[in-house]
Amino acid sequence: MSAEVVKLVADQDQQIKEGLKGRDFLTLADFTEEELSYLLDLAARLKAIQHSGATFQPLKGKTLGMIFEKSSTRTRVSFEVGIYQLGGQGMFLSSRDLQLGRGEPISDTAQVLSRYLDGIMIRTFSHKDVEQLAAHSSVPVINGLTDEYHPCQVMADLQTIQEQKGQLKGLKLAFVGDGNNMAHSLLLGAATFGVDIYMASPEGYQPDPKVVELAKKRAEKYGSRVVITDDPKEAAQNADVIYTDVWASMGQEDEQEERAKTFAPFQVNAELVQLAKPDYVFMHCLPAHRGEEVTADVIDGDHSVVFDQSENRLHAQKAIMASIMV
Repeated sequence: MSAEVVKLVADQDQQIKEGLKGRDFLTLADFTEEELSYLLDLAARLKAIQHSGATFQPLKGKTLGMIFEKSSTRTRVSFEVGIYQLGGQGMFLSSRDLQLGRGEPISDTAQVLSRYLDGIMIRTFSHKDVEQLAAHSSVPVINGLTDEYHPCQVMADLQTIQEQKGQLKGLKLAFVGDGNNMAHSLLLGAATFGVDIYMASPEGYQPDPKVVELAKKRAEKYGSRVVITDDPKEAAQNADVIYTDVWASMGQEDEQEERAKTFAPFQVNAELVQLAKPDYVFMHCLPAHRGEEVTADVIDGDHSVVFDQSENRLHAQKAIMASIMV
């Protein structure tokens, strides 16, 4: 690589780095392929630093407020450990700890917390609430999960696929299951990186058409395919990655019995994964229900990378925080 090319790449990275400062991280649709690639590269570097035992603390003295209206294992621990490793500290805030739980407007809460904190992560139900929080906050807001999107998980997923396959562009990802928040963010993430995504869901449970249309526009721009089907075998055929999620997400527990019947033909099992490429990887954002959306032999088998995904939540989110909270 010539000195001119090296300088050009360095200048571009510097421009992206400057452009990320102070940004909210609400949905992958808000970012270009170049910006998301920068974050993935940074996540890989931060992982290497952490595994080497070295430290990197660009957020020393900074505080991340973590609002949880939905409980979590991976989100809370990965953000709290991540901000600590970056030199800052995390503050856990449940809805019971905040006046939000007693009816204070989100706009007021955003303005108050902005006076105390350097960043806010929120895990909640309505995506509109996150958008409103971000609109009235003067510090960056990170979407830790809403009913519509789960962007931090998909950044960890993309990092994991890149580690396993050495690339993203040109791969086929099959998502089998509910067209939920995971499906929405996977659609946007895959389309942005040139990954062909086939999404198999029962009629009535397919992803939001507006998100599908947005993903198709990004796919056209970045050279990938978006296919929505009700046939899990079509999705799994020659797939590099097979991904699934729970059939009933948090807040849908009363639909569990009905969903179990509807989704039974969409179980990821030994028969389905035989249609994938011999070196396929199996992914699940966890928690998983063995015997429901996936059989134990698949999720606990040699092709499963579910715990790599979990670890990469830490590194992907550190890259996000280190980029937008500086």
